[in-house]
Amino acid sequence: MKPTAAISTFAALLLAVSAVLLPAQAHAQKSERHRVVIQVSDNDPAKWNLALNNARNVQQDLGKDKVDVEIVAYGPGLGMLKSDSKVAPRLAQALDNSVGLLACENTMRNTKTTKADMYSGISYVDAGVVHIMKRQGEGWAYIRP
Repeated sequence: MKPTAAISTFAALLLAVSAVLLPAQAHAQKSERHRVVIQVSDNDPAKWNLALNNARNVQQDLGKDKVDVEIVAYGPGLGMLKSDSKVAPRLAQALDNSVGLLACENTMRNTKTTKADMYSGISYVDAGVVHIMKRQGEGWAYIRP
């Protein structure tokens, strides 16, 4: 084989290997970051605590820097994120650990709840159910305790 033919063959082989390995490497890097959205739609402090426990456990098991966690409260579950919530002390801990606490504004309007009624530091989404659907479409894992 002539040197130019060998170089061409080597270049073609290198290109073929790169075409296989680079997407696999990108997928591996992409999959290192986990994302989970947790639904809270029950007026039950035990379920609220369970959701907060799930968030904490996911962060502990996977590493807080390797996972995005959101808790979305809507319907009867909105009470979890009110300032007078039975789990209010745990909400501060969740926020300190970068857990997204999201309240449904549709539920707030329907129940005549204002942002002044809500725990300080949380975030809001227009519609909790739609937010969860979008997150699932983006590849987020879904948990409903």
